[in-house]
Amino acid sequence: MAVSPSKTQYYVVNGVQHGSSYEMMKEFESWVNRKYPPKDKNLRFHVVFVPVPRDEMFARVTEGKADLAVGVLTITPERKKVVDFSDALASGMKEIVVTGPGAPELHAAEDLSGQEVFLRKGSSYWEKLEALNAKLRDKGKAVVKLRAAPEDLEDEDILEMVNAGIATITVTKAFLPAIWQQFYKEIKATEVVIDDSVEVAWAMRKNSPKLMTAVNEFVKTHKQGTQFGNSLIARYAKSPKMLRNAVAPAELKKFQTTAEFFQKYGSRYSVDYLLMMAQGYQESTLDQNAKSQVGAIGVMQLMPATGEQMNVGDIHTEEANIHAGVKYIRFMVDKYFANEPMDETNKVLFAFAAYNAGPGRIRSLRQEAAKKGLNPNVWTDNVELVAANRIGMETVTYVANIYKYYIAYKLVAERDEERKKAKEALENGP
Repeated sequence: MAVSPSKTQYYVVNGVQHGSSYEMMKEFESWVNRKYPPKDKNLRFHVVFVPVPRDEMFARVTEGKADLAVGVLTITPERKKVVDFSDALASGMKEIVVTGPGAPELHAAEDLSGQEVFLRKGSSYWEKLEALNAKLRDKGKAVVKLRAAPEDLEDEDILEMVNAGIATITVTKAFLPAIWQQFYKEIKATEVVIDDSVEVAWAMRKNSPKLMTAVNEFVKTHKQGTQFGNSLIARYAKSPKMLRNAVAPAELKKFQTTAEFFQKYGSRYSVDYLLMMAQGYQESTLDQNAKSQVGAIGVMQLMPATGEQMNVGDIHTEEANIHAGVKYIRFMVDKYFANEPMDETNKVLFAFAAYNAGPGRIRSLRQEAAKKGLNPNVWTDNVELVAANRIGMETVTYVANIYKYYIAYKLVAERDEERKKAKEALENGP
């Protein structure tokens, strides 16, 4: 089963698998073993979960690396060209616009004209907003500015970011804000409906008649509206850990006042300065006055011994503290990951994980990931899954929060660059 990790669909904590997709598929496993009892009692039908990003799910199925793609997967004409879908697990679902702090009032789809919407390019929502843009162009109106979210973010992650003010507008299934609004107080489910007749189902390789027959028989007694389906949905309305608002006005001021130092030393040590700012925000909310109970100091929450080791001056001052923090991550990358076949972003993410959990432990987690068929050179949706299994959620949450703040700061930087170009265009004239 190809499944996308999420706060409600599938996750692993301290060796225990959880989530609505996990429970549904374990029930499917039991159902198949009852329905088709093997002649050899020592043999059983087993479900094996393969966590993958959303944009890889259908490819895994078509390439034969998974038999089913499971989760809240919208049936669309484009997707039906690639895979076959089971009978619907839920029908008549709505996809709606959800807004966060600072968003304008929206009453109709055309009100999105000229607005920026944050969502995955591989999602069904993106397809539908592209269709909306075609209509807007025909009417001579400004198109919706589609800003691509990383494919490894789930809808719940994006709602969390909208709640925190990191993104302003998104599109999602209507049931999700209904669940999460009790925890994400700043999101607003608008009256703008992008699609009101959505069906969600599981996907399989084309021309798999026996698997299709079995799946559809199971779906009939376990879909939304059945006792099993309804109880499963109810169980997974759980509280997440909130993101702090990394782009609120007060926080943006911190961004602006510290950016110069991060840019300076990010350039010197060839580290993405926005990633380092994200770590700084996770450690201290970019507050030089922060001091931990164990004596860690400043923006980067460095121990005095580490600051002394970096030999950059007094880490009680903001510039030296940031300098030491960036230099230390460069040191971690060079010592433990420089010669590994990773891209630069993953090298830094692994350095963050090693900073939090220790390099020896991260080395063993990578080895285990490789044995499990996961990519040992990619943190997200690969080694982080083994980390959650073996050492719990602390390191996973630490790196995940940095990654989300990184996305926030990238968005801020991109917007600033767009505004700068627009201003220059106006000043220079046609």
